[in-house]
Amino acid sequence: MLNEQMFEYGSKSSVIRELFAYGLERKKIVGEDKVYDFSLGNPSIPAPMEVKKALMELLEEPAEALHGYSPASGDPEVRKTLAESLNRRFGTSYTEDNLYMTVGAAASLRISIQAIANPEDEFITVAPFFPEYSVWVADAQARLLVTPADTKNFQIHFDSLKQMITPKTKGIIINSPNNPSGVVYSEETIQRLALLLEQKQREYQTTIYLITDEPYREIVYDNLSVPYVPRYYNNTILCYSYSKSLSLPGERIGYILTPDEADDAARLKAAIAGAGRALGYVCAPVLFQKAIARCADLKTNISAYEKNRDLLYHGLTSLGYECVRPQGAFYLFVKSPEPDAGAFSERAKKYDLLIVPSDSFGCPGYVRISYCVAEKTIKDALPAFASLIKEYQ
Repeated sequence: MLNEQMFEYGSKSSVIRELFAYGLERKKIVGEDKVYDFSLGNPSIPAPMEVKKALMELLEEPAEALHGYSPASGDPEVRKTLAESLNRRFGTSYTEDNLYMTVGAAASLRISIQAIANPEDEFITVAPFFPEYSVWVADAQARLLVTPADTKNFQIHFDSLKQMITPKTKGIIINSPNNPSGVVYSEETIQRLALLLEQKQREYQTTIYLITDEPYREIVYDNLSVPYVPRYYNNTILCYSYSKSLSLPGERIGYILTPDEADDAARLKAAIAGAGRALGYVCAPVLFQKAIARCADLKTNISAYEKNRDLLYHGLTSLGYECVRPQGAFYLFVKSPEPDAGAFSERAKKYDLLIVPSDSFGCPGYVRISYCVAEKTIKDALPAFASLIKEYQ
C-alpha cells in the first residue's frame, strides 16, 4: 500500500506547472513567439558576472575541498561570511551559529515548520500566499489557517488575524515582498504584527514563531526598504534563498537564520538541525555554498524587472484591468473581470495568454502574471490582453 497522501501530492501538479507544460506543447504548434507565458516565476535576468567568476575560480580548487561533504549545517566559513554580510547590512551581531544552510527557500521553510510543529499545532498565513505552505504544514501533521486578503492594499488583515490566534498557534508565516501580490509589508505592518504576537504570547504563555519567507527581499522598486523582521520580533525564523537575488533558482541554495534573542535559542537551533536531518536536507550543495559566500554582498540588477513592471502595469490598467501596483518581486496581481478566475484563465488561453488563477493562493477572483520575461513578450502580449478584456466590456 502506498502512502496515499504522497500519491495525492505527486499525481496532482500545481496549476502553475500545468500552465507551463501546456505552454511548452502549444509553442510546438504555433511557435515560441506566439505564446505569451506568464506562468513561472523564473528569473529572466542573468546572474551577476561575479557569480560566474567565483565559480570559475572555485573549479580550480582541489576536488576534495570543492566536492566533498560540508558539515550538515553548512561550511563554517561560508556561514561566518554570510553572517558578517548580514551584520554589515542590518547592524546585527550574528555568527555562523545563527545560520543553517539549505537547499533553497523551500527546504528552509519545510525544515523550520518541522522543527517547531507538533501534531495538531496550528500555523497561520496571510492571503494571498504561496500554495506550497499548505503542503509543508500538512506534512508536519499540523493545520494551516489562512487570514482573508486585505484587497484594498494587500497588507495584513489584522482583525481576522487577531481572532485566529489561539493557544494552539505555533507559527505565523509571512512573505514580503509577496508572491503573488508584489506588495511589501510596511514597517507599520511589521511593528503592528510584532506587537500583536507579543501580546498573544503573554496572554497564552506560549511561544509563537514568526516565519518570514524572503526570497524576494532584494527585488524591490522605487527605493523602497524592506523591514528586517528580526529587528522587530525576537521569535523570528528567517528563511532566505539566493534564487531571486542572484538569479540562481536551479542551484537551490539558501539558509535559515535563527537569532540568539529567540526563546530557548539553543534548543531551537538544535531542532532546526534535527529537522534537517530527519527530512534528509543535510549538507547543501558545497560548490554553491562557496560561490554565494564570495558574492554575499551582491544582488542582481533589477532595472529590467522594474521596466517590465511599469510597461505591464500601465499597459493593462490603460486597457481597463484592475491591479495593485507591485512594490517588489516580479508579479502583477490582476483582478479577474469575472468572479471565476479559473474560467478567466481558461479564456485567456484562446489568445495564447498563460496567466495563473489565484484560488490556490487563497485569494479567489484574481490572476497572477509573472513579468520576469523578455520585454518583447510583454509588448507583443498587450494586443492579446486588449482582445481578451473586450470580451467583458
